[in-house]
Order: sequence, then C-alpha cells, then structure tokens
Amino acid sequence: MATSPFAAVSAPEGLTSAQVADLLREHGPNELPSSRNRPLWATAWEVVREPMFLLLLACGGIYLLLGDVGEALMLLGFVFVVLGITLYQERKPNGPSRRCAT
Repeated sequence: MATSPFAAVSAPEGLTSAQVADLLREHGPNELPSSRNRPLWATAWEVVREPMFLLLLACGGIYLLLGDVGEALMLLGFVFVVLGITLYQERKPNGPSRRCAT
C-alpha cells in the first residue's frame, strides 16, 4: 500500500497574535482597495491613457489630416462607443473591478 507524500509533513503552526498585530499595523488589512468612491472622470482618464486607446485616437487624427473624414468619424465613433461601454461596466454595481473584491 502506497503512503501519502504528505504523511511526514507536520501541520503549519502559523503566526502568533503579536505577529499578526504587527503585520496588520505595518501593512494594513488584507483587502482589495475599494473603487466605489472613484469619480467618473478618474475612470475615464484611466481608460484614455491606455496605449491601444491612444493609438486608435492617433489613427483617427491621421485620417482627419489625410482628409478622409468618413473613415475618421467611423473610427473615432467606435472608439468612443467602446469608452462608453467600458465606463458603464466599471460603474455598475457588479462591474469587473468590483467582482474582484468579493
């Protein structure tokens, strides 16, 4: 009969109450930061700073400079639709950033 590879391993002892209190005082509670109090403009600014978003804005600007207004408006229109969807998802009560906290 095979023995378990964990048979010789003893149970971990863990931290003492004093160690826990010191770590809690030094590092704070073990929880994700809450984004519920974040203003809408802060979330929008975070999205606008993403490299892919900036690249798409630059491409829309290039289309405008080249005189292809239709393509520019189409691209920029969809870029702002994606921005709106992202803001909606982040702001709703069970959005991606809030799902991580539970």
